[in-house]
Amino acid sequence: MLQKTSLIIILMLSSLLTKAQDDLLNMLDSESKPQVERITNSFKSTRVLMSHSLEHVGAGVLDFRIMHRFGMFSDGRYEAWGFDKAAMRIGFDYGLSNRLTIGIGRSTFKKEADAFAKYRLLWQTKGLQKMPVTVEYIAGMSVVGTKWEYPDRVNYFSSRIAYYHQLVIGRKFSDRFTLQAGPILIHRNLLDSIHYKNDLFAAEIGGRIKLTKRLALNVDYYYFMDGDLPVTATRPLSIGFDIETGGHVFQLHFTNTSGMTERSFVTETTGEWLKGNIEFGFNLSRVFTLDSKMKKVKP
Repeated sequence: MLQKTSLIIILMLSSLLTKAQDDLLNMLDSESKPQVERITNSFKSTRVLMSHSLEHVGAGVLDFRIMHRFGMFSDGRYEAWGFDKAAMRIGFDYGLSNRLTIGIGRSTFKKEADAFAKYRLLWQTKGLQKMPVTVEYIAGMSVVGTKWEYPDRVNYFSSRIAYYHQLVIGRKFSDRFTLQAGPILIHRNLLDSIHYKNDLFAAEIGGRIKLTKRLALNVDYYYFMDGDLPVTATRPLSIGFDIETGGHVFQLHFTNTSGMTERSFVTETTGEWLKGNIEFGFNLSRVFTLDSKMKKVKP
């Protein structure tokens, strides 16, 4: 009888120990898994093509960017179908944190200088705490550097300045498909006519479809209401490809705008796709890690 009782006690203790061990392993396993996983690589570049994308420069990383556009195909054979002409922007973007990026640039189009700050308000996540979208806020300004059209009259430096505020809302639906959209407000201090408003509202929509491991198709488009700009103004549309090559990202694209700042490509685009007013261009990005310690800091 004593032997049977001892055997039963031993079996019960073994069962309790096994259960306790399983519970401990489950707890350790759950702790090892991240409760929040942030979604990254929605786009391969911080720009869709023209506009800001959902992506940021990493903390402590400098992104040297060259944006280049040739002339329009409709210029014909004399201009080598646009290849005899060119417009360019050189810029530097720097990540102050994984949520905050600042940047400056200089364009040959109207000799425009620009600066911006970009902050990630919400970050798309999955896991125990889910956030369905990423939300970005961008604020920037630009200054036109061309000579005064009427130098004999009194001119003010403030007349050259334009500002913009943009909200970008997007989601990476899968490894292959990302979509973003959002409003933008552009304020121009001086206009050519009293019939137009200083403040212009427009809406951007952009997307990415991953074709292969290193190749993706991007589309970038801005919409504004008729009457808010001169009748010659058209809505900017760019279609192109991301090509990733190690530390470089090439963006080859076709567009109907020469401008490379928000003020210029939203308010001064005049090309029409159906009339062949299309420019071939490319964006080139090269990143350099300037402060490796900042990359270890959590956002």
